[in-house]
Amino acid sequence: MKKTMTALATVVATTLTAASFAVGPAEAGSPVDSHQAAKHSLGTKSLARVLAADGGRFDRKWGDFDILDRAVRTVLKTKPHSPVALLTKGQQRATVFAPTDRAFRRLVRSLTGTTQPTEKATFHTLAKAAGVDTIEAVLLYHVVPGKTLTSAKVVRADGARLTTAQGGLVVVNVTKKGVRLIDRDPSATNATAIPRLLDINKGNRQVAHGIDRVLRPIDL
Repeated sequence: MKKTMTALATVVATTLTAASFAVGPAEAGSPVDSHQAAKHSLGTKSLARVLAADGGRFDRKWGDFDILDRAVRTVLKTKPHSPVALLTKGQQRATVFAPTDRAFRRLVRSLTGTTQPTEKATFHTLAKAAGVDTIEAVLLYHVVPGKTLTSAKVVRADGARLTTAQGGLVVVNVTKKGVRLIDRDPSATNATAIPRLLDINKGNRQVAHGIDRVLRPIDL
């Protein structure tokens, strides 16, 4: 566990940049927002507001986003000027691949070898093991800043490399079984988009898609 957490901590050394959506050279038909006429037609409800909509409490529903919400709020409480604050600014475009509570539980089990019985215990185990700076970097690895990528656009982006707010890349892989997101850890199971949790906050400049695993910005 110590070796694993030391490796995870190196994420913090990665430059945090609010980079834009980046793809490979074969870009014809890519899901880049190009209709300027619609630029200001989307709403400005932030994803932070959506995440906190159920009261910001831990519960027994492992398929929602209570741990993600708590992680965002914890980072911003400690570091108010963190780039994570983008998620509170609904006028700015962003796409988030949002790990469910179950996804965080899987991450904690992978990192510590223990399965926590509650969402609260899962979050506190992660916070103690990783620390706020590492949680911040991992959160930013799930954010594509500057773009509103609906599920339809993501599906059309098979093979695209998304540049995240953390500075690392996530590759979109579309198969018959669904959409996978390939992170920087080749030995870990890749995250998959959850069909019932697509296009969260659709109609606004910030949208999210639920995923079943936490993306890893380095090889653990």
